[in-house]
Amino acid sequence: MTLYAALTTKPNRFTALDLLVVVAASLLLTLAAKISIPFFPVPLTMQTFVVVGLGLALGPTLGVAAVGLYLLQGAIGLPVFSGTPEKGIGLAYLAGPTGGYLIGYLPAVFATGWLAVRGWDRNIIKAFLAALAGAIILYIPGLLWLGTLMGWDKPILAWGLYPFIPGDLAKTALAAIVFPATWRFLRQRGLV
Repeated sequence: MTLYAALTTKPNRFTALDLLVVVAASLLLTLAAKISIPFFPVPLTMQTFVVVGLGLALGPTLGVAAVGLYLLQGAIGLPVFSGTPEKGIGLAYLAGPTGGYLIGYLPAVFATGWLAVRGWDRNIIKAFLAALAGAIILYIPGLLWLGTLMGWDKPILAWGLYPFIPGDLAKTALAAIVFPATWRFLRQRGLV
């Protein structure tokens, strides 16, 4: 059971509340894309944290729906991605160097959601591993697309992986702290 499922008593079908949560989650992902924190060697956004957080909070189905809506918004030209509209919009942006990472959000949120349903969001070690799994999974299509786009003779790992490891480890650790603490807080107050 996920945090969202624990806090809502609803039938096993998609409800208006679910739709509202999916839309709000896609907007949260947009906000995370637009806030950039100076970090070495690349600026840090909170997108990875939000993606794994959506999986941990909403589970695989609603998490994928929220990320899918976010990607659809970007694909039709809404300036929801980091660096848009300056770096292009729509399908042209998705075809660029970060497109594979954006597509990687889907399996990442699914995997973290799948693990959350199995209780991995309640223990700091398991929450860290679930968030780390999501972060690693999103790199697979990202690096594959970057290599295809830029050429495999280029230093793909140096461009598309190594600079992001410190920031993603920090965001993974943050998720590992936030989600178990939220469960504890809700349990102590008898809310779940």
